[in-house]
Amino acid sequence: MADTSFNTQSPDTSGSSPERPRSNKGLIYAILIAALAGTWGYLIWDKTRNTQEKAQLQTQVVTVDSAKTAIEQQYNAALARLDELTSSNSKMDSLVKTKDKDLSSLKNRIQGILHQRNLDAQKLAEAQQLIGQLQSNIDGYQAQVERLQGEKIVLVNQRDSIKKQYDTVYSQNQGLTQKVQLGSVLHASNIKILPLHLKHNGKEIATAKAKRADLMRVTFDLDENRISDSGAKDLYVCITAPDGTPLAVEALGSGRFTLADGTEKLYTAKKTVDYATGQKQNVSIDWKQNSTFKPGDYKVQIYEAGYEIGNGDVTMKKSGFL
Repeated sequence: MADTSFNTQSPDTSGSSPERPRSNKGLIYAILIAALAGTWGYLIWDKTRNTQEKAQLQTQVVTVDSAKTAIEQQYNAALARLDELTSSNSKMDSLVKTKDKDLSSLKNRIQGILHQRNLDAQKLAEAQQLIGQLQSNIDGYQAQVERLQGEKIVLVNQRDSIKKQYDTVYSQNQGLTQKVQLGSVLHASNIKILPLHLKHNGKEIATAKAKRADLMRVTFDLDENRISDSGAKDLYVCITAPDGTPLAVEALGSGRFTLADGTEKLYTAKKTVDYATGQKQNVSIDWKQNSTFKPGDYKVQIYEAGYEIGNGDVTMKKSGFL
């Protein structure tokens, strides 16, 4: 810009050359340049600062996300462990149910923090602390269950030991009981089997001819027994015909009885006697069938309390006297 100012000073009359005024344009330019440089410097510094702050914020976001992910993994691992314990152990499930209110409160607080969008270090630390408390509770529950299981093992061992002792005593008692039972079974001796012919006048005549025999009389003695109790004793006589078939007619009083081994057997005749402990007693049992006796060998067995107590046999002939 042109300088339009006029010099109003009087000319120097001293005879020296007049002095030209000094220009301030360079100063102004210097100030402007310095200001511009400062502005650009500030802008560059500010941009650099913003970039650094943005980088720091991004780093913080990444750090927070990583911490949140790690905390979520710890939380999920704790829940998985709790589910595994409760599903594999009924006692643990029962124990957890009694503490369900406390567990639900912890889980709700943790989930409430982890579901927040803008998490900071303080919130993450709180979630970390709550997860630690949850894990501590799970450890306590597991320790309690293990203690209960240990006590159960001790009780089971004690039960098994007692049961083993009981089984041993029971087996011994059973053996003694069986011996007593066997000892109390009566014994038949002096067994006689006599085929008889009945005359019209009622007289009985012994015969060896099958065609003439009307009945078969079995007599024997019940020996003394000091173990067997006094009272009614059921005696069963089983007669086997020469062809191996049992003589048994239900209409004539025959039937079935149970042997000591649990099986059943046909009997020909049954008689109940009033036995007296320690005394010998004579018994007679008659078998009169509704058909003719066949010739051959007959086998007779006597049973009491499911055991055979005596046996004998007799032969009937086709022909002969008497």
